[in-house]
Order: sequence, then C-alpha cells, then structure tokens
Amino acid sequence: MSEFTSLDKLGEFGLIRKIKETVRIENASTLVGIGDDAAVLEPGKKNIVVSTDMLVEGVHFDLSFCPLRHLGYKAVAVNISDIAAMNAIPTQITVSLGISARYTVEAIDDLYEGIRFACENYKVDLVGGDTTSSKSGLIISITAIGEVAKGEAVLRSTAKPNDLICVTGDLGAAYLGLQVLEREKQVFLDNPEMQPDLQDKEYLVQRQLKPEARMDFIYELKELGVKPTAMIDISDGLASELLHICTQSKTGAAIYQDKLPADQQVLNTAEEFQLDPVMCILNGGEDYELLFTVNLADYDKIRNHPDITIIGKMTEATEGVRLVTPSGNTFPIQAQGWTHF
Repeated sequence: MSEFTSLDKLGEFGLIRKIKETVRIENASTLVGIGDDAAVLEPGKKNIVVSTDMLVEGVHFDLSFCPLRHLGYKAVAVNISDIAAMNAIPTQITVSLGISARYTVEAIDDLYEGIRFACENYKVDLVGGDTTSSKSGLIISITAIGEVAKGEAVLRSTAKPNDLICVTGDLGAAYLGLQVLEREKQVFLDNPEMQPDLQDKEYLVQRQLKPEARMDFIYELKELGVKPTAMIDISDGLASELLHICTQSKTGAAIYQDKLPADQQVLNTAEEFQLDPVMCILNGGEDYELLFTVNLADYDKIRNHPDITIIGKMTEATEGVRLVTPSGNTFPIQAQGWTHF
C-alpha cells in the first residue's frame, strides 16, 4: 500500500523547492523564475497581456470525477485561452494554491504534473506563485502573461456592423460532458458497485475534464493573414460571449440556428437527457473555443477552413442580438450560461 506524505512535513518552502526542481525555463523573456521575491521578465518591444482566473473546489470542479492531473492541465488551459482571445502568445504563468489539510504531497504532485504538461504543450514558463492553507478545499489561482506586437491585440470592443461572426470547433460538448459525469456520480452514490457508463461519451467527457486553449488557431490566423476585428473565448457560453462583444462594440448581431456547430455526440446526448441542443450550444459554456468577428473582405480567406464556422453577422445596435431559425423566425438572445455569484 502506498504511503502518502503530509504537506506539513515539507512545509511551504520545501514544497516550493520541490516544485522548482521540476520546472524548466524555455522563453528568452524569462530572466528569473521561481526562487526569488519576484520573477524578472524582459519582453522587449511588444505589448504585455495579463489574465487571471481562479478555480474553487465545489464551485468550478468536483474531485469525485475530476482527476488532479486533468485539473492542473485545465487550470492552465483556461488561462491560456484568455491570452489567445487577445491574439497574443502566452509566455509565463504564476500558480497560487489554497490547500486544505486533507491534501497530501503526492496529491499536489499530481496537480503539478498536469500543470507542467500544460506548460510544455503551450510553451509557457512557470515563474512563481504562492501557497497557503485553505479551510474550504482546494483553490487554484493562475495568472497568465503573454506578448503581442504593438497594435495587434484584438479586443471585444472593435467589431463593426456587417462583420462576419465566426467560431472555432464545435460547441455544447463540455456542458453535456458535465451532465454525463454528474449522472454517473449519482449512480455511483446510489450503488457503489456500479461502474461508470461512458460508452459513446468519451469526447464529451474529455471536453469537460481536459479542454484545450485554441492557441493553434491564433497561429493559423497569422498564416492566413487575418486579424479578427473582435474576439473572446467561450467560457460562459456562446450567448453570453456574443452579448459581451455586442455591448462593448455597441452593435447588434444575428446568428443562424442551422449554422451553429455541434458534434453528433452533443445532439445524441442532448436528446438522451431531454435537453434542447440549441440551449446547450448557446448557454453551455466551458468549450473554450474562440468567438470572433472578421471584416467581410476576409471571407475568402476563411470560408474553406475546416475548423471555422461562420454563424452570422454583426448588425446595427438598434436591431438587437437575435437568433434566426431555419424558418426565418427571430428570437432575442439572452445569456443563461454560467453566473459567477
């Protein structure tokens, strides 16, 4: 039987040393990483973008079905997604943890294994953070730092009427993955002898437990010679993010129901759970795909891209934010996704 090490045997500085031993610096802009009072960065002549996200046990994740390695990876990915949404390249992260007494050194090792794997995948350096005790489970706060050439950052506030509205990938899978995991958890609680039934649900579960930031797409946009007019990552749901762009850009929008991209597993599982697939796509959240607008002149550059779907167009603010059905009926879009309080 494996023996586990309590955190108080290492102490804060022992834990920091343990983490530092496994960290490798890759970016030239990182001069000093973990081990001093502060990291030292030298970004050169580019603009710096900074984003912070916090994940709280019992609010953002459930460890009864979320492995710590996956959680560590996801915690980094959701922050990198914010950097991608600015059209920037991530370079460094800091990680701060609130840890309750029930966590062992081995558990934190598992968490950091996921964090390190994400750092390698997204080519970012872990340069610092903080640890403290928590009386309410595990708390993870990550700050991501990135670089973007001057004038190349893409904001939420710069879309214009007649711009095309686009999304990467497909939507609704992460939300339905959560429904599947919650169902299987309840089945297990009712009968611990039952094994999880995830047949034909692997894609949905992966999208919930280990989402990917679409950094690949940022590089592809540069290759295509396309700079979005506005962009945001889809963390709280397509409807919510579209409303953010419209509010900050002072525009309206029309998106078309039959253009919304969804994997077949989403459609099948929504029917199984007796859920409206359009609701799952609009309000599910946690897909971490990119919602962006482009000038109509860029249509030919993106129209044949296999991972881009044009779902509508920006309009004048007076026209509102609408969903257009295949029959031509329109309905106002309201945000019903994740609420933070």
